[in-house]
Amino acid sequence: MSTTTTPSTPTPAELLTQAAAAAPTDPKRAEALYKRILDDTAASTSNDIRTEEASQSLREQETALVKLGELYRDQRNAQGLAEVITLSRAFMSSTAKAKTAKLIRTLLDFFLPIPDSRTIQIAALTDNIAWAKAQKRIFLKHSLEVRLVGLQLDQKQYKPALALIDTLLTELKRLDDKMILTEVHLLESRVYRGIGNWAKAKAALTSARTAANSIYCPPHLQAALDLQSGILHAEDKDYKTAYSYFFEAFEGIEGLGEGEVSSTGVGEGEGGVEGEKGGALGALKYMLLCKVMLNLPEDVTALLSTKLASKYATLREVESMRAVALAHQARNLKDFEGVLREYRGELSSDPTIRTHLAALYDTLLEQNLLRIVEPYDTVELEYVAQQVGQGRQEVEAKLSQMILDKVFHGVLDQGRGCLLVFDQPEADNTYGAALQTLEQVSKVVESLYAKTIKIT
Repeated sequence: MSTTTTPSTPTPAELLTQAAAAAPTDPKRAEALYKRILDDTAASTSNDIRTEEASQSLREQETALVKLGELYRDQRNAQGLAEVITLSRAFMSSTAKAKTAKLIRTLLDFFLPIPDSRTIQIAALTDNIAWAKAQKRIFLKHSLEVRLVGLQLDQKQYKPALALIDTLLTELKRLDDKMILTEVHLLESRVYRGIGNWAKAKAALTSARTAANSIYCPPHLQAALDLQSGILHAEDKDYKTAYSYFFEAFEGIEGLGEGEVSSTGVGEGEGGVEGEKGGALGALKYMLLCKVMLNLPEDVTALLSTKLASKYATLREVESMRAVALAHQARNLKDFEGVLREYRGELSSDPTIRTHLAALYDTLLEQNLLRIVEPYDTVELEYVAQQVGQGRQEVEAKLSQMILDKVFHGVLDQGRGCLLVFDQPEADNTYGAALQTLEQVSKVVESLYAKTIKIT
């Protein structure tokens, strides 16, 4: 009598091993295996989630979710990753809230290497925020909303970002959650900075620092606060103070041993503030920018030879700042323009660097124009344009602005196509002396009037 043996059903652990082995060569099979684990473990834990077997099934389900998310991340499949996050809700309903928040943050981080995935990520976040609100998972809801604000900031969706920030601040102040409150105020500062409202950006940053001072502020969040402080001081042309903040941020990030820092501060995607690149490299570039703007381009080489900065010295982003410093040191406008063309991607992608280099270019153009026109009483505009390598119309507009700003004294004779340069007029102090005399006479009259009243 012959007996037939049926093949045993593989356990979830065995399926995990098979899926891991298949992932590099056969991602479709690995995907099917991971989904099978999720279906099997969901069925096994639906009745009694408190047994030891169910606990093991939950751990296997969590591993399968993360591995499936990694698979979609490596395939650059943003839509599939969004579906994994939706699938994870069944698991999240059966596990601790703290583990839930950690899992969903891990899955959301997988979006970062996927290009052009922000629209899908925003949709996934909006959907999960609604789910967290319905499930009364307030902490998870706040965490997801903070991430959503960061994405809206990256997409320059300032109006919805500010609306969500206002709602978050109202709820967080009632709950007195200082950690998330610090992150939200920091995001608020970055949003206001993005729309050019410097006063409110500074006020929001002050609120963030006030909240941070009452708690233990993690190093990555402190670095983000320092970076934002440096950016705002640089906007005020206080480059010395800005440099000190950038240095603190650079040291803080290097101390973490990370190139990128959390989504609220330094780092995610374009870095949040309209393209500002995050991490230690971004802070180092801002430090070099401050040295150039302080008219200390020779310090750039010395800075890049330090222990912390030397490992970044050969990167193209840093090379672009070194080239800017050399062109500025030589006061050579053509070299400066050449650097801007050669490193267009590195220098124009970051709005902070782009803005300040535009101001530096303007200053360098002024210096070159002054050097050319000062020896002359009358000089042809065509000759000036040839010397600085600019179009005549641009040179004429710049000279007009310099005359109005009283950088030098002169008149543009457009009929002859010439610039008439005048000598610096001598200051006439007659009116000032007359005003001082009248002021003293007024004091004497008032004194005499007071004495007259006493006598009478």
